[in-house]
Formats: sequence, C-alpha cells, structure tokens
Amino acid sequence: MNSRKNILVTSGLVLGVSLIAVTIAVWLVSYHYSRVSFDLLNAVCGEMAEKEPESRSLIAAALKEYTEGNPDGVIQEDVLSKLGYQVSDFSGIGYRQNFFFAAVGLAAGIILFLFTFLYRNRVEILRIRALADYLEQVNSGKALILSASGEDEFSKLEDEIYKTVTFLYQTKEQAVQAKNDFAENLSNIAHQIKTPITAMSLSVQRMRPGFDGKTLDQMEKQLARLTCLEEALLVLSRLDAGTLSLQKEETDVFTLLVLAADNLQELFSSSGSSIEIAEEKEMMIIADMDWTMEAIMNLMKNCMEHDKGGTVHCSYAQNPLYTEILIWDEGEGFDREDIPHLFERFYQGKNAGEGGIGIGLALAKEIIERQNGTIRAKNRAEGGALFEIRFYSI
Repeated sequence: MNSRKNILVTSGLVLGVSLIAVTIAVWLVSYHYSRVSFDLLNAVCGEMAEKEPESRSLIAAALKEYTEGNPDGVIQEDVLSKLGYQVSDFSGIGYRQNFFFAAVGLAAGIILFLFTFLYRNRVEILRIRALADYLEQVNSGKALILSASGEDEFSKLEDEIYKTVTFLYQTKEQAVQAKNDFAENLSNIAHQIKTPITAMSLSVQRMRPGFDGKTLDQMEKQLARLTCLEEALLVLSRLDAGTLSLQKEETDVFTLLVLAADNLQELFSSSGSSIEIAEEKEMMIIADMDWTMEAIMNLMKNCMEHDKGGTVHCSYAQNPLYTEILIWDEGEGFDREDIPHLFERFYQGKNAGEGGIGIGLALAKEIIERQNGTIRAKNRAEGGALFEIRFYSI
C-alpha cells in the first residue's frame, strides 16, 4: 500500500509539473500569435492610412466593429480568399519564433523526464548500495541493526533481509554454543578417562612379578592406546573450543622435518623402517613449530604404518604463492574408497595400522588449516601413499 502511494505521489508530481509547463507554453504561444496578428494588422492599416488618409475613419470603424460588435471573429466576407490569398501564405511569418517555442517546450519536457528518471534511478542505486553494504558487514561480522530508510519499493526486501540475517545470527549462536558444549563434554570425558587409565597402569606394574608377561604386555599396549586417545581428545576439545593457541613465527622447513623425524626415530627403528629427507635451500614458513611438528609426525607415522620396513620420503619446494611439503611412502597406497574420508575423526581405513584410533590425520588437518595451509592425500602414480601440504604466503 505504501509503495503504491509512493508511485502515485511521484506520478502526481510529474503530472502537475507537466501541466504547469504546458499551461505556460500555451500562454506564451497565444501571446506570440496575438502579437504577430497585431503587427500584421498594424502594418496593413498603416499602409492603407498612409496612401488613403480618408480611410482612417473606415479602418477605425471596422476595428471597433470587429473587437466589440463581432467578438467571435467571424468575418462577413472572405476578402483575402477573393484576392487569391490562403492561410498558408501567412504561415511563414514568425516561423523561427514558432520553431523556437516548440524547441523550448520539447527541451523542457525532455529535461523534466530525464530529471525525474535520473533522480528515481539515483535513489534506487543508493538503496541497493546501502543493502549491499549491509550484507558485506554481515559477512564480515560487523553488521549493526538495520535502520529503516522509509517506505519504498525496497522496504519489503529490506525487511526480509533483516529477518534472514537475524535468523542466521541466531542459528550461528546456537551452533557455536553447541560446538562449545561438545568441546567441553569431550574435554570432561578425556579427563575422566585419565584417572582409570593411571590406576590400571599402576595395577599392571604391581601385577607383573606374578603374572604372565605376555598378557600384561597386551594390557600395557591397550593402556598406551587409551592414553593416546585421551591426549588426542584433549587436543581436539581445545581445537573445537578455540583455546589452542598457535604461536606463528618463522620456521625453517628442513629443521621442522628433521625434528619430527628425530622424535619418531625409536618407532621407525622398531618397525624396521627408515625416513629420508631431501635437503634443499633454506625455506621459511609462518607456523607454530611444536604443533606443526606434531602434525608432520602424524603423517610420517601413517606412511610408516602403510609400508612397514620401507622408507618414508620427505621433500619440499617453494614458489611465490606457497611452500609445499610432500611426504610419501612406497607401499600399496590408500584404498580408493578411503581417500575421501581419511581426514575424518575416528575414521580407520582398510589398510590402517594395528592400534590406530583414527585421530592423527584429523588432528594434522586441523593444525595445518588453522595456519593458512591445506593438506591433501592421494596415491602416487609410481605407487605408495602421498600427503601434499601447502602453506600459503598470503
């Protein structure tokens, strides 16, 4: 209803201005033609009076009869037609003036139309720009309450945008709250698991002198697995809650890979595997040394588990856009069905190593992506599994 009222007001304004312009134009044209007629009649009468002075009285009487006794302007006898004149013979008189008035009227109409069109177009552009700016603020998380800008054709759109944004904010808050609750519950579970694990470990140590060593070894292995699970859950809960602080600083890639390999040396030796790191020129990335090393270790262990007794290879390269780290093995590679799910939490592929809990790759992905990086897993054409890591410079 309000938009229709707006249109009617605008149309009325344009029509009113147009009528005023037409009225003024008609009055000017009428005055002009009256002046032309007066000048023509004055010239004819002046010429007659000059040549026939006695005709002045006849001219005056005729003019008086025409202006008073014959107000409708109907002549008694068509003298000009009998003398061979037509209306078109007098149309040339004042032609330039007529053209001027017509041009002025047309120009005034065009200017009025263009002004109205451009003004309305300008108003629409400003409204669209205001709504676009508001949506940009929403995307950046800086949006304030959308203030009403009056009733127009965009009011309905503005109202729907505000409703949608309000709903999205509420949904986001609920999702964040649910995520925080989940992280808190995960952390509580991890802490609760820690106590019985510690107690069981102590019990196993006390039982060792009088029990079968093989059975106790199996128990210790499972307890170690539970300990790893508890530690991983604590890290994941901190990641989900956003409380895991990553200290971003310049880190040398070769140093990062060597330290990760050194921490896994005992594990590699016990499995009969080895690790080979190609040394290149110094290349720096902006990352947290400790947590990035943790992610790299998880990838190295995954390659080792897929190719026990083989060699895990590492290489790296750099270009203006990113620094790339490649970690691969020479084993059978990933099962094709597993590749889309490798970085999902608690997912264990068909070729997963014994004792895995399915968190290492998910944790590595979280750490790398939080440092402006990406990670991808695929099979090499020559055979073996490959992890491709990229840390972007921008």
